[in-house]
Amino acid sequence: MASKDDNLSFVLNAIHDVSFQQRPVPKALGDHEVLVEVKKTGICGSDVHFYQHGRIGPLVVEQPMVLGHESSGIVSQVGAKVTHLKQGDRVALEPGAVCEFCHECKIGKYELCGHIQFAATPPQDGTLGRYYRLPAGVSYLIPDSMTLEDAAMPLSVAVHAVANIANFRATQTIAVWGAGPVGLLCMAVAKALGAVRVIGIDIVPSRLEFAKNYAATDVFLPPAPNPNESKMEHSKRCADAMMKEFDLQERGGVNTVDVVVDASGAEPSIQTALHVVKAGGTFVQLGMGTADVQIPMTLMLIKEVTIKGSFRYGPGDYPFAITLVAQGKVDLRPLVTHRFPFNQAIKAFKATQTGKSEDGKSVIKAIISGPDVLPDDHM
Repeated sequence: MASKDDNLSFVLNAIHDVSFQQRPVPKALGDHEVLVEVKKTGICGSDVHFYQHGRIGPLVVEQPMVLGHESSGIVSQVGAKVTHLKQGDRVALEPGAVCEFCHECKIGKYELCGHIQFAATPPQDGTLGRYYRLPAGVSYLIPDSMTLEDAAMPLSVAVHAVANIANFRATQTIAVWGAGPVGLLCMAVAKALGAVRVIGIDIVPSRLEFAKNYAATDVFLPPAPNPNESKMEHSKRCADAMMKEFDLQERGGVNTVDVVVDASGAEPSIQTALHVVKAGGTFVQLGMGTADVQIPMTLMLIKEVTIKGSFRYGPGDYPFAITLVAQGKVDLRPLVTHRFPFNQAIKAFKATQTGKSEDGKSVIKAIISGPDVLPDDHM
């Protein structure tokens, strides 16, 4: 499969300033690298955040950067020492190249590598182009039963949070704040692992309805804040209402929430989750929202809550995710509500940003096809 000279890419130049540009086709592959022709890319909240604000915390876009990192494609070229992949293979891309030599890499926490080069994280270009070069070791062959659209979904993020960081087990109960794509996938992973109860929480009724039909056993719509009510007071009232509605207990082995995952990043959600999780339970922060939040510290202390952060994905998460899909334990197709051709990438970003497309349809997940690929060709 010979590489084309065209490498049309979707580039963020500055805040709300994007354009299509020709970028050089990577020529010199390392012995252990592959060149992938990207066919499907999902839009992540971080992509939209860079588009809107030009930064995420200390990560600042200071020069034009190709967007996108949730991608899949077809192997175009392989390095001299790559043996597990060949031209024409369909692969999911884990878009982070790590050093492999630092302490974090050696202890199996390579997602924390201080030298990681992660797609669409300044100054590293992303995957929204015709080609992307990456290490062969993080290019995963997908089975025939899995589409390239499936392979572009962020299921590995949910696997990392629920199976790896939370160490979730069968017969446990989980509550997930945020019914966006990642929150929904956390619910789906917990269900696949044998959850006895999956509670989805969101402030958008349509998303809760989707969650109930997808993977949640129960859903909860928090009450609106009262006038002059502090965030902490509101969060405690939300928690009390939720525990009453579902007959949840703070202690004991029955009717308790073993694990909570916040996939929203919203301060009230974080506060409410810490009230709801059982004594001795686990809280996982997955959503990236408000940088600084107030939490009920004394409550966390006396309940001995284990608080963990979950960042991207780590060793084994991609193969785990692929297996869940291949075995039919997680169905990713219902989450893709919008599909766009490459030349309409800006429409895809705006729809994701507003939560609705031009026709008024709510967006769960938007997928952009690669150049020359029709949106309805799931591949």
